[in-house]
Amino acid sequence: MATLQVMTNTGVGKSLEEATVQAFQTNLRGPLLQPGDVGYDDARVVWNGMIDRKPALIVRCVGVADVIQAINFARDHQLLVSVRGGGHNITGYAVNDGGIVIDLSRMKGIRVDTAKRTARAEAGLTWGEYYHEVQAFGLASTGGVVSTTGISGLSLGGGLGWLMGKHGLSCDCLLSADMVTADGRLVTASASENPDLFWGLRGGGGNFGVVTSFEFQLYPVGPTVLGGMVVYPMSQAKEVLRFYREYARTCPDELTAWASLMISPEGEPVAAILINYMGDLAEGERLAEPVRKFGSPLADTIGPMTYCELNSMLDDAFPYGTVQRYWKSSFLKELGDEVIDILVEGASNMLSPMSLVGFFHVHGAAARTGADETAFGLQEDQWDYDIISQWTDPAETDMHIQWTRDFFNRVQPYTNGVYVNHLDAEEAERIGEAYGKHYERLLALKNKYDPTNLFRLNQNIKPTV
Repeated sequence: MATLQVMTNTGVGKSLEEATVQAFQTNLRGPLLQPGDVGYDDARVVWNGMIDRKPALIVRCVGVADVIQAINFARDHQLLVSVRGGGHNITGYAVNDGGIVIDLSRMKGIRVDTAKRTARAEAGLTWGEYYHEVQAFGLASTGGVVSTTGISGLSLGGGLGWLMGKHGLSCDCLLSADMVTADGRLVTASASENPDLFWGLRGGGGNFGVVTSFEFQLYPVGPTVLGGMVVYPMSQAKEVLRFYREYARTCPDELTAWASLMISPEGEPVAAILINYMGDLAEGERLAEPVRKFGSPLADTIGPMTYCELNSMLDDAFPYGTVQRYWKSSFLKELGDEVIDILVEGASNMLSPMSLVGFFHVHGAAARTGADETAFGLQEDQWDYDIISQWTDPAETDMHIQWTRDFFNRVQPYTNGVYVNHLDAEEAERIGEAYGKHYERLLALKNKYDPTNLFRLNQNIKPTV
């Protein structure tokens, strides 16, 4: 009888009989893919083109029942498990070698309640798809800044986005979630039902189970907002970032200001300030004026756009699946002159025209959430900075990784924690840094909901029971 070679969650290979796999397929509504099947290679592609993993099984779930069947099968056969939403995380944890992938990307249902201003969204949606639906009613909640990002991973890890100054992080907008546990039970987490789990899902990552749907609070947004960027020559970058530091700290909740050091489409190193204003366009123009008048800009793209256009504005800089990627990230409590000098010097010597250094300013509502209200414990006025290396030639991988590490090490003495969604796979020792005093409470939840660590391919909180 034919067998399928698989990888267990202990790192040991084993065989599954064909009849066992066929019986599993019979209990699914969605397709079950194996190597060689039509669609298998497409289904294992993720955002980071450096990831080339070959799972033994990919379950393309179309509903909660498929998720339950997949979890039960994985648990019963001790399989290595990946959970895929948008597949956008830098680590590529959405796929694995030799195990099973619980693929949620076909679960794209969404229902908008305009009276309550809420959305119930399935876990396979991307933010572009989510906004397409909610913006039809002039509503939105905080989501990602690249439209191909999945709603699941971003929200479970916190969720920095354009609306965070006004309405908090994605996890702050979360009202409830449905999750399948490691023992195959469907549970709901909210402020009134399993509140301990609800706390952990808002920033605790994918550690506790497979979330199949999210209920978000919606807010009136757009459809027209003010957005865009002003671009300056790299020779002015230090002055631009010092100006940006002070400007960002004066922004009202409705105004978000981020920055970047990058290479222009013309091949020139540049600095950019990106802004978005949610409100009266005339007031937005007034608040944007200092950015537009500072220094000697090379380009100014600030103007009215739809909220959906704003959330796809950066898509071309981060194409899906075709680019090799490696990055390092931390929070900066202060964007001081000394660290600005280091960042500008490093960015002036980038090895690829696709690479960049980005700055996300956490302010407003995102910085006012109570420190213990969610598992995301770093909600204070600060900057998330990211050294993002991107290249296309796999032969250059070692060179780009070493450059990124060396750059990061020069900045590290000035940092203050890290955003868990921006941790790389090699940074397990920094998970405690991401959660701080919340780590022990998250560990207790892990012990309760996933004591065998079935869900380990994430920024993993290892159980102790």
